[in-house]
Parts: sequence; structure tokens; C-alpha cells
Amino acid sequence: MRNFLIIAGLLFATLLPPTVASAADTPAKTPTVEDRIADLEAYMNNVARQTNAPSSIAGPGPGHNAWQMTSTALVLFMTLPGLALFYGGLVRKKNVLSVMAQCLGIAGMVTILWWVCGYSLSFAAGSPYLGNLDFAFFKGVSGTEVGQGSNWISNNVWAIFQLTFAIITPALIVGAIAERMKFSAIMLFILIWMFAVYFPFAHMVWAADGLMCGPLNPSAAIKALDFAGGTVVHMTSGWSALVLCLILGPRIGFGKHPMPPHSMVLCMVGTGMLWVGWYGFNAGSALAADGIAAQAFTTTTLAAATAGFVWGMAEYLIKGKPSILGFCSGIVAGLVVVTPACGFVTTSGAMIIGVLAGIVPFLACWKLKALLGYDDALDTFGVHGVGGTMGALLTGLLATKDANPIVEGLAQGLLGAQLKAIMITILWSVIATAVIAFIVKAVIGLKPTEDVERAGLDLSEHGEEGYHG
Repeated sequence: MRNFLIIAGLLFATLLPPTVASAADTPAKTPTVEDRIADLEAYMNNVARQTNAPSSIAGPGPGHNAWQMTSTALVLFMTLPGLALFYGGLVRKKNVLSVMAQCLGIAGMVTILWWVCGYSLSFAAGSPYLGNLDFAFFKGVSGTEVGQGSNWISNNVWAIFQLTFAIITPALIVGAIAERMKFSAIMLFILIWMFAVYFPFAHMVWAADGLMCGPLNPSAAIKALDFAGGTVVHMTSGWSALVLCLILGPRIGFGKHPMPPHSMVLCMVGTGMLWVGWYGFNAGSALAADGIAAQAFTTTTLAAATAGFVWGMAEYLIKGKPSILGFCSGIVAGLVVVTPACGFVTTSGAMIIGVLAGIVPFLACWKLKALLGYDDALDTFGVHGVGGTMGALLTGLLATKDANPIVEGLAQGLLGAQLKAIMITILWSVIATAVIAFIVKAVIGLKPTEDVERAGLDLSEHGEEGYHG
């Protein structure tokens, strides 16, 4: 009887339909040695993984991630304390803290905006002009996942790296309107400006579906190049600064009384910090510790040093004395002009950029400002507006596949694309800034009272003084 039951059970089992194993029961494919070597080669070459097998290094690559975190810290270092000291030294001592407060206030406000929706509007897929809200409140922005910015960089590191660019860009505008704009007006202006100018340009130039993103968007209407922010950072801030200072009007006593920098020591220290931080700005924009980063690192150094020397020697030749301000201004101009080109040009191209950066912005700050009579207090337009525009143009003339293979597919028509990108940036920045400035002027006013401006913004607006005794 027992044997009969066993045989009957076996016969019954053979009549049942076969069970389908669940995905959880199916063992994952084990990467082969070839798969693992392909992953390592992809990591070393900073390209996408080549296999469909589960990767043993599916997350961020440690070396590239480490460089990106270092670069992020360096770019933040450019604003705090670099730009704050650079601008702080150039104003009169009664306004030194006001400039620093503006840099600090912008850093905090922009960070909040970036977390809420700025990052998403800049880099989530959307239209050619602006992203959507997929990444709002940093949804899906993880340290263990990659792909939003690069093949081997953590998504949250990429997001914070881009945040540091979003912080310094509006902070640059402060230089043009220093010593004569209310803190509340600056904050409200920047708040609106980020949505009207910065977020759209970050998307158009750097997002994979952006209007002007030549390297990433095969269907881009304008296949332009901007390695680290010639249009997005320097042109938008520089041209906006010009318009804002024109609407604001000059400082009391401008053109009648001397207004020399109160501390060239602070200015020089800030310049050094900006130069060091700029390696994160430019070489960090390679998004890897690779050969392109090394190229950007090298060209940045050559252009900055050359421009600083040329500006100083131009002063020596024309005015008889090379000033510390001249050397500092030249270094910053060289950094600005090389920014959009640094990952696309050879060392020879960087030297050409350095020479021109030491001459053209010098003439803009020395002659153009005097000719037109505008009060660009700390030469934001002369260095960033003029320099950024020239850098975008020189990128179209000097970019070569010898420095970066990606140029080969974009070389035909590149100069035309750069010119279109330049025109869009100027027109958009100028019009948007004018509209925002008049809105802020109507709502809360732009300038402090004459008594406040004469006394200085430090004590009047912040209740503190930079110096005592």
C-alpha cells in the first residue's frame, strides 16, 4: 500500500503544470572576468560601462568622486572667502562688511533655492530652455547612484558641485553695484534673477536636452561649447551687472572724489584664493580626474599667469608703475577668459588667451568705463562681461580636437554657434535684468538714503564695523 501511494504521488506530480521561478529565485548573472575588466577600463577612461552584466563597481568611482568633492570645495572657496576678500579689499573700509554680507546672504539663499527646485529646473529633462521638477527637494539625488551628471560621479556630489557655480555667479554682480544698493534689494533682485536668468542658462548650455549644449545634445539648435561657464557664469553676471549699475546710478561723489580700495592686501589675498579655487571651477568641470581635467588645469594656469603679467606690464608701459591691482585684475581676467575654452584648447591656445585677456579687459576697465561714464565699482563688467564674451568667442576660434576629441564633431560651424550663444546670452541677460531691476525699484527701492550711503553700509545696514580704532 505504501509503495502504491508513493507511485501515485509521483504520477500526480508529473501532471501538474511546471512552476515558474520568481526573479528572486533566479541567481543573478555573475560578471565574467571580461565584464569586470571592461568595467575597470571604462572607469579609467571615464566612459560609460560597457557590459549589461551586474557590475562589481556599480556606484561612483572613488577617484573621480574624490576629485569632484575636492573641486566642489574649491569652487565654494572661490566665493567664501575668495570673492568676499577680493571685493572687500576693493571697496572703502566703511563698506567692507556689506560686500561680505552680500556674499554670505547669496550663498545661503541660493542653496535653499537649489534644493527646492533650482537644481531640477537646471538639470532635469524638460524643454530646451528649462528643466522640470523631477529632482525638486533633491528627490532621487543619491550618493550611491550615478548618471545625472557623469558616469562615475555621485548624483548628490554633482548637484552640490553645480550649486557652487550657482552661488558665485550672482555674487559676481555685487562688484558692479558695491557701496550703493540696499541689502534687501540685492536679495530680492538675486532671488528673481536666479529663476529668470541663471536656471534657464544652466539648462540651455549644460543639460543633455539644452538649446545650446553642443557636447551632449545631438539635436541642439545651437551646438556651442562652454566648458566651465563663459556664458552661464561670466557673461550672464557681467552683462547683468552693467545694466544694474546703469539703472542704479553712480555712487555719491563718483567722478568728483577719489574712491581708492581700502586694502590691497585683502584684494591680493582674495585673488590668490580665487586662482586656487578656479582649478575646481575649470578642471573640475571635466567631471573626472582624467586627461581632460589635466588639460584644463594646465591651460588655466598658463592663461591666468600670462594675463596677470601682461596687464601689469601694460600699466608699467602706459602709466609708469605696475600696480598690485593691475596684477590681480589681470589674473582674474585670464581665469575668466579661459574658462569656456580651458578643456578645448591646447597650451598655445591658452597663451593666446592669456595675452588677449591681459589687454582687452584692461582697456575696457581703463578707457571704456571712463568714456561711457558708468560706475562699475569693482569692474565686474570690464572683467567678467567683456572677458566672458571674449572667452566664448575665442573658444570658437581656438578649440581643437588635439585638446579634446569632442571638438571634431562640432568644429564645422562652431564659430557661428558661439556667436549665436553670445547674442542670446547678452540679450536675455540685459532684458531680464532691466525688468527685474525696475520691479524691485518699484516694490522696495534699490538705493539706501544719501545719509546711509555717506555713512557707509556696514554700520547702517548690518550694525557692525570691519575695523575699530
